[in-house]
Amino acid sequence: MGDLVLQKIAISGPTLASMIQRLSSSPADLDGLLFGHVTCIAPSALSDDSVQSTSDSQLVATISSFLSFPSLLSFYDSLGRVDSSRLTLTNLNQKPLIGWFSFRRKTPLRPSMRESSVTRSLPSNPQLYLPVQNASSESLFAPSIFLLFTTPLQDQFIQTCQYRAFQFQSSNLCFNPLPIDIVNIGPAFRGHYGAFSPSSALPFLNCELKSSSSVNECRNEENLFGMERIAKDQSELDMCAEGMQIGRLNQLIGPEAVNYTAGLEDLYEKMLCKIESLATLVEASSAKVVEQENHNRKLRYKVARSAGLE
Repeated sequence: MGDLVLQKIAISGPTLASMIQRLSSSPADLDGLLFGHVTCIAPSALSDDSVQSTSDSQLVATISSFLSFPSLLSFYDSLGRVDSSRLTLTNLNQKPLIGWFSFRRKTPLRPSMRESSVTRSLPSNPQLYLPVQNASSESLFAPSIFLLFTTPLQDQFIQTCQYRAFQFQSSNLCFNPLPIDIVNIGPAFRGHYGAFSPSSALPFLNCELKSSSSVNECRNEENLFGMERIAKDQSELDMCAEGMQIGRLNQLIGPEAVNYTAGLEDLYEKMLCKIESLATLVEASSAKVVEQENHNRKLRYKVARSAGLE
């Protein structure tokens, strides 16, 4: 099987920021696994003076999540040989593995001999191959992506993290540098919605039953089952984006979705608000736990002191 050559790697801004935060807060060097999917993007029939159109389809790997380990040599030995049993144990959710990453401070931004050996060993296991989405024929992609993070050789006043993406070509045993496309939400990035595919799945919702007309039919026919389903789906959606009405999802799915980018941005804004509220609750609960621990420490000190006086 020949190597499938990628044109670029896409990653969302929050995912990249989460990776950099995890790496920067680590006291030592670490590595981990990259999960996502590979999509074959067909050339667009529309033309724009400001955008150069290509006649060939492109292979784009999207990083949707990652799994970091507290230290190096997590799923491989000192010679760079991958242990498939460790990969099976760590990937309990059966997420599609597309590669791995490594973080080391104050080192050159190029793969080492051991990192080359690890990246070369990953495609040797056919069980790790994943199908290419939207491909004209059945194609399998080997997990050959390597994402390298490092810090500048000289200390700086501003904390800086450098990174570079590679794809390992097993045919000629070399690394091919790839551009990284950071996908964010906002007016400047609306061009990405032309071939939008979610990086993380929302709960499965039958949007044909969630439109306002369907809700009215359920009310008119007093269809209790339909009403209960709508209420259940609305509660599931509130867990992800509180304040987003279930009927609006019908406008965000299908060929007409490109006309409702504002609604999509509103959905993500409400999802971010939900995450922020959850983070606030976690922070408040952590503060209460610390307060309770301090209170317990004082009580233990008083008990020990009274026992000593006796």
